[in-house]
Amino acid sequence: MRPALALYLDLHAHPERSGQEARTADRFGRRLTAAGCEVTHGVGGHGVVGVLANGDGPRVWLRAELDALPVRERTGLAYASDGDAMHACGHDLHLAAAAGAAALLAGLTDRWRGTLVVVGQPAEETLSGAGAMLRDGLYERFGRPDVVLAQHAAPLPSGTVAHGTDRVPMAAAGAVLDVVLHGRGGHAATPHLAVDPVVAAAAVVTRLQSVVARETAPADQVSLTVGRLHAGTAANVIPESASLGVGVRAASEESLDRTLAAVRRVILSESTAAGAPRDPEVSVVSRSAALRCDPHTADAVRRAHTGLLGTGRVLPWPGSLATEDFPLFGDAGAGVHGQPGVPLVYWMLGVVGADVWRRSTAGGPGAPPLAPNHSPHFAPDIGSALRPAVAAMAAAALDRLATR
Repeated sequence: MRPALALYLDLHAHPERSGQEARTADRFGRRLTAAGCEVTHGVGGHGVVGVLANGDGPRVWLRAELDALPVRERTGLAYASDGDAMHACGHDLHLAAAAGAAALLAGLTDRWRGTLVVVGQPAEETLSGAGAMLRDGLYERFGRPDVVLAQHAAPLPSGTVAHGTDRVPMAAAGAVLDVVLHGRGGHAATPHLAVDPVVAAAAVVTRLQSVVARETAPADQVSLTVGRLHAGTAANVIPESASLGVGVRAASEESLDRTLAAVRRVILSESTAAGAPRDPEVSVVSRSAALRCDPHTADAVRRAHTGLLGTGRVLPWPGSLATEDFPLFGDAGAGVHGQPGVPLVYWMLGVVGADVWRRSTAGGPGAPPLAPNHSPHFAPDIGSALRPAVAAMAAAALDRLATR
């Protein structure tokens, strides 16, 4: 467990943003090499693939993510990052667990046969890394998987995992839009001679809130966030343009399509109402499907986790509006010689220490809130979370590999 812990502490202290994960990939690849894997770098960017062959049998893939977020850390940890990036979503834990599971399985080769493939995927936070690896011939170069397994840190008690059902997706369908609203620049003293894109942008932000509040059925899960708005260079200058970053999440592809159409309608209408000299630019930066696990395989992995952790530590997962590009690993296997998609299994991993959990769930005005993923205060209790993370991944892989 010490190598996995050392890897975690190193990666947490040295996070790298999407597309910049060179050091992370190097450190992860070294741990896979030490576990006996044949390692390939540079797959679809900084992607890493480690292969551990152990005779004929299933090809079981483990996937973890390399990238961090553009968040300045405020955890106060001794090993905190001091830069403009942070592992605020647990990807460092995922990598340490995957490397630890590979090392554990390498020491248990008398109990299984087949091929273990461990993937360090870049650029998950921008929903672009899985597609890049697949376009770089991931399955053609390393063999079509029989199953791909992944886990994700969540604000649940350490030592627990949570599985979904086939009725509710584990993660939502989502899209990210880049929007540019055009105006006509001018002097703040003569606003009548200009067209102010900042006012149009403010109207867009306000009006977009009604897409969820007044155009979406209360029972339909949809989230719409304007996470970025930028315009201008000085208080006395009306700028030529304003840009926005819009994120949309929905429980189904149908709801996502409907919401995206409404977003485009609002943006165009507000631009027209402002008298913009030309139409706005709206581009889809990334899009991902809802994440649904293969029911039969997920049930088997859930049973393996129950045997490992006990019934009380395998929790139900109600679904989430978080997004993932992990579904592409399943879609990519479909249609070749009539084959179905690759089965996917994905579960949530508890990372909150017992004391923090008790205080946060005690209720009352003094109870501190749990820091969610993407918060600058997000910090897995690594002392209680890492060992179960390694064990959960190894147990799931062992369940899917052939027995000796």
